[in-house]
Amino acid sequence: MNNCDSHQTVQSPRLRPGDRVRIVSPASPPSREGVARGVELLTSWGLRVELGEHVFDQWGYMAGRDEDRVLDLNSAFGDAGVRAVIATRGGKGAYRIVDDLDIDALRRDPKPLVGFSDITHLHLALWARCGLASLHGPFANWSDEWSGPASAEALRRALMTTDPVIIHRDTGQAGAAVTVEGTATGVLVGGNLDAIRTEAGAGLPSLEGAILFLEHQRGTGLGEVDRALTQLTRTGVLEGLCGVALGQFLGFDQDAGDPTLGGWGIADVLRDRLTRLGVPVLGGLPAGHGPHPPTIPLGTQATIDTAEGTLTVQPAVA
Repeated sequence: MNNCDSHQTVQSPRLRPGDRVRIVSPASPPSREGVARGVELLTSWGLRVELGEHVFDQWGYMAGRDEDRVLDLNSAFGDAGVRAVIATRGGKGAYRIVDDLDIDALRRDPKPLVGFSDITHLHLALWARCGLASLHGPFANWSDEWSGPASAEALRRALMTTDPVIIHRDTGQAGAAVTVEGTATGVLVGGNLDAIRTEAGAGLPSLEGAILFLEHQRGTGLGEVDRALTQLTRTGVLEGLCGVALGQFLGFDQDAGDPTLGGWGIADVLRDRLTRLGVPVLGGLPAGHGPHPPTIPLGTQATIDTAEGTLTVQPAVA
């Protein structure tokens, strides 16, 4: 068993009915209907929901200008009454504001940030600069068809209880066949592969002693996944990993390789790039850009067990 947990985690207080939460748009703009449904859902848990001043702004493909998006984030981070910050969307733009986050405010008053995809840039920054645990979870731009009751309950429990989160391997996922047997325990870090690759050499925290969680959105081919994993390897950031937990790699067929690409599929690329790390790898976790997403703490101790097919993560809140 690999046990490499050497990181200090900062947990936020769990949410209770009556607590204030702030919805912000650090990346691309949401729909008003989706945010209204998100407010309704959070309010049903007894939370008091506020909207950042620039939630519905639009500047090009982003939710307002950089200075306005980071202003909303930092306003929420610095408000002692706000107990959690929830992003409306991923998309594009969070990478432009990571250097301007008010980390001192979060050191004084930790609170969880919720989101995924482009929000991975922010999760990585918060972990690197103050060890803050955050939540890879659904957006406040809520869709009942896309997220559904199970996703809602998973988010509620991750914010309002101290229960660990257990994710089971789904053999129907495209990366499920990628396994390097073993168990590993370390701090779970990661999220969207493209965001992690972008932060390499800039804001990527040390991954020594960590379990790296990876997922990938639709719209790119095998070569792009290969490039991203190769870049991470060449920068040396994967050295010292304890293990790898693979979420969804959407847009790739589970079984069939591409005859125009030598018969390779996504499992072949992942296996070729990751097995050489010499650490346990658990593929097939149903977490990422697919429907009905779970909520997964980042920055807390986690264990992968390939025999059981499970990722078990300690809570981001205390």
